[in-house]
Amino acid sequence: MTKQNLFDAKSCVNSTMFVVEVAKPPPPPPPPRGSCINNISIKTLVEINGDPKIMKSWIDSMRASSPTHHMSTTLYEDKTSWMVHHPSAVDMFEDIISVSKGKKIVMFLDYDGTLSPIVDDPDQAFMSHDMRGTVRKLARYFPTAIVSGRCRDKVYNFVQLSELYYAGSHGMDIKGPSKGSKYSKKGSQAILFQPASKFLPMIIEVCKQLLYKTKSIEGVRVENNKFCVSVHFRCVDEKKWGELSQELRYLEKEGKV
Repeated sequence: MTKQNLFDAKSCVNSTMFVVEVAKPPPPPPPPRGSCINNISIKTLVEINGDPKIMKSWIDSMRASSPTHHMSTTLYEDKTSWMVHHPSAVDMFEDIISVSKGKKIVMFLDYDGTLSPIVDDPDQAFMSHDMRGTVRKLARYFPTAIVSGRCRDKVYNFVQLSELYYAGSHGMDIKGPSKGSKYSKKGSQAILFQPASKFLPMIIEVCKQLLYKTKSIEGVRVENNKFCVSVHFRCVDEKKWGELSQELRYLEKEGKV
């Protein structure tokens, strides 16, 4: 999952999204049966990535761009640092493979910044054909899910792979693969999990209030993600962040968000 900047109306933390929490969801349905890690072999990885050299280059590239990798030098001496105790999964890839032997695994992927580039316009965050092909190959070997704060339908329209699990609105809208998936039990119905459905009218009202209160701030973009609302301010002048924070705090004080 990529590290995202979030705006917390209570703490005024720098953000890209303002998430409206609507309810504490009940426990999600049990995860699908995964593939055994013993099935991971050089042959499998080559089939997913094409060539051992390309695969190694891909891993090295991810490791080089990892925030943990860049910060590892300055954090090395700080044994109490969160990053030291929670290192990059890419840096620990071999260790993960070792401890996962004989266990079933499922792949969870973020969308923005993982399968697609981070862009100023969220509607233009398209994934490449090569990336789509890689995810399709991955799903042949392991149950694969995309988890995003975006509306589930939006993510599906970007990815267009029916064999995946999609969790939109930060997990408030989960749908499993279409019928016939190799990871579904025979005769079972497709998973559909929407615990916050009864709050949709309230979320729509929150979106209207956010649109109204932020319309005078240039660069703000309010996005209705069905079960949550996002306020994008990547394109907002930093001098306007205080004004935006004030408007969001006002709505919170009024009990409208």
